[in-house]
This record gives sequence, structure tokens and C-alpha cells, in this order.
Amino acid sequence: MILVRHEIGEVLRDLRQQKGRTLRQVASRASVALGYLSEVERGQKEASSEILASVAEALDVPISTIMREVGDRIAVLEGLQTFPDVVPDDLVASVDAELSLR
Repeated sequence: MILVRHEIGEVLRDLRQQKGRTLRQVASRASVALGYLSEVERGQKEASSEILASVAEALDVPISTIMREVGDRIAVLEGLQTFPDVVPDDLVASVDAELSLR
């Protein structure tokens, strides 16, 4: 069984290490308890959307990048050989229309 929390944890750890930051640095910058963030990275705890947003900001990474990587990893685990690397045209059109209203 695929657990999304494990994939989220792995992605967060990978990004943190790629950025050369310690767990303590990211936890402090995200205002998250060090032990809690460690458990999230190890897939032992679920991270709320607020925690994910704080950690993403602490890592200077858009949350969409984190979620895309999680989705890609899950697709591989599900045995999908390929997954779309582009946003569908209908979604782009709806986002463009929404942005033009602002």
C-alpha cells in the first residue's frame, strides 16, 4: 500500500538536503517543532497543508513543486510508465481566465 505521507516526507528530506539545510534550520525557519518535522520526513506523521506551506516557504520551493514531485513518485510506485509533464490545455485556459479577472 502506498502511503502519501511517506512520499511527502521523502520529497521534503530530498529538497532539504539538496538545499544544504539542516533539519534544525528548516524547522526553525518554518516555525515547526524539530521533532515533528523529523517525524514528517520519516513518514511517521501527517503534515497539514499549513505545515507543508511553511516548510515549502522555509525551503524556498513552491508548494506546487513539492506536490508535483510527490505525484510523480506515486505514479512510479503505481506502475505508471509515463505521466504527463505538462498541464492540460483546459486547465491552463481556466487558470488564464481566472487570472484575467483579477
